[in-house]
Amino acid sequence: MRLPRKGDSLIPQRIVLASAAGLASALLLGACGSSNNNASSTSPGSAAPAASNSATSAPAASAPAGSGHSRKHGSRTTMVTAKAISGLGSVVTDDKGRTLYRYGKDQASPSKWTCAGACTMTWIPVIVGDSVRTSGVAQSLLGTVHRNGRKQLTLAGWPLYRYVGDAHAGQANGQGKDKEWYAVAPSGRKATPKG
Repeated sequence: MRLPRKGDSLIPQRIVLASAAGLASALLLGACGSSNNNASSTSPGSAAPAASNSATSAPAASAPAGSGHSRKHGSRTTMVTAKAISGLGSVVTDDKGRTLYRYGKDQASPSKWTCAGACTMTWIPVIVGDSVRTSGVAQSLLGTVHRNGRKQLTLAGWPLYRYVGDAHAGQANGQGKDKEWYAVAPSGRKATPKG
């Protein structure tokens, strides 16, 4: 190994050391950021104490359907809408028109999710940002439950999910799966097939 001489540049060595320190810091922060707190929050925009277990409403304002996610002052807004699905009537959908579901093994009061690990590869939790806007869904029925440091949207206390098998808006391919998964009606109840 050659010792640095007068006039040699130390900049490449400093860049490598700074990069390594930055990567190590990012990995440590990522490891510290995960938690398994399954308590509901007072709103999508504020954190609740870890001991909180009650479902509460999310602050939101009615908005026209189809406004989707929007950025306002650096915060993310999620849109949920009531839409008619063939054979089911009115169900709750996300900003892309995809059907939202509830899981029979979850709890509504207090809000508690049980779908974890491999389950979330098929049934994707609806994670929300700072605010939720609605159209055709009562604002008072919306809330959140903590999920690994993020907020999962709830309706009438039921944690909400998307089904990976719904490729397009208007589909409800997850309806009745395993006799536990049901599209959710705007009231928070299971959507039932219309004769």
